[in-house]
Amino acid sequence: MWPSPITLTGKHASLEPLAQTHAADLASAAKGVQGLWYTSIPTPDAVQAEIDRRLGLQTTGTMLPFAILDAKGAAVGMTTYMNVDAGNRRVEIGSTWLGRSAQRGPVNTECKLLLLSHAFEVLDCVAVEFRTHFLNHQSRRAIERLGAKLDGILRNHMIMENGSMRDTAVYSILPHEWPAVCANLEWQLAKPRD
Repeated sequence: MWPSPITLTGKHASLEPLAQTHAADLASAAKGVQGLWYTSIPTPDAVQAEIDRRLGLQTTGTMLPFAILDAKGAAVGMTTYMNVDAGNRRVEIGSTWLGRSAQRGPVNTECKLLLLSHAFEVLDCVAVEFRTHFLNHQSRRAIERLGAKLDGILRNHMIMENGSMRDTAVYSILPHEWPAVCANLEWQLAKPRD
């Protein structure tokens, strides 16, 4: 299997292979983060089913799901390598969500650093993608702050739960861009927080 399940550990956060043992923490973290029509975050009572869905995709080789743990070891969100293309050494980092307690701090930045470091330095990826709803301006700004470049917009790419059509903004980072992206993420983690 490429990529294989692995635990990635940082100072502010860790990523470990997603399991049902994370369900209680994740259900608690999911409280109060729903309601954005342009993104999909499980309700607390749907967390177990979402874990099962992601683990099912892992068995097909198209996803490697992680639980996001804070510095105290509590599961505060989920993220994945998804749309895995082993033959072309490409992954997408996505299906990420964080509970309110982990937002606006170093957790997400460190998770991206851990995932990108592993993708480029261990998996030898030729590209790492990020995709988001065209209208999800907060997510698009965050992806652009990483240093990812806009590849284009996939128009009418997906049908949303509410029946509307999603235009998907596709971004990527390439191996020659990784050193600058890495330096920027390390700088962001090192600078004092307000």
